Amino acid sequence: MNIVVIGGAGKAGTSILTEASTRGHQVTAVIRHPEKLQKEIPFIQKDLFDLQKEDITGFDVVVNAISAPRGNEQLHVEAGRFLIDLLSGMPEKRLLVVGGAGSLYTDETKKQQVMDSKGFPDFIYPTALNQAKNLADLEQTRELNWTFVSPSANFAVGRRTGHYHTGSDILLVNSQGQSYVSYEDYAAALLDEIEQPKHINQRFTVVSELD
Repeated sequence: MNIVVIGGAGKAGTSILTEASTRGHQVTAVIRHPEKLQKEIPFIQKDLFDLQKEDITGFDVVVNAISAPRGNEQLHVEAGRFLIDLLSGMPEKRLLVVGGAGSLYTDETKKQQVMDSKGFPDFIYPTALNQAKNLADLEQTRELNWTFVSPSANFAVGRRTGHYHTGSDILLVNSQGQSYVSYEDYAAALLDEIEQPKHINQRFTVVSELD
């Protein structure tokens, strides 16, 4: 497949590009500062908001892996809406969004989201809230094939085990009782979804084991 990753220089974006290229897919990054890329791959040097339909014509899958800086967390909503508008009416393409764990629910009752639970870090809350708004916008979209992929609460650089578990809207924990996923296993789960779609127009979440 021909995959483009917006935000390809970030931790998630880098892992996704690596996983996709290792599997033999054609990969391209959309990035403002190509010198930040950790791999020599094709790139489109543009701001996300300058993308035109012709920029994405040749791609099968668009991955939104942006990471909004602190103080500009609303970019998750603005970028999400821009991509919805850009890709709407193009049913042959898929949009996969690197989401957050904050909008997941704490248990099966679905009465409380993680971001509203006791002890949730105040400085992360604006990111979680805006990523949740991005998900809500996607859920109202009817002319787009999308998938929103939430990591576990602890989303960290680790190693690729190739073993992970998925769920839908509930925060998962691993065999050690921890809500953790490495960027590398997250990327593997996202690429598995690209290759064998199981969550069209849905959100899913992923957890993996610690080293």
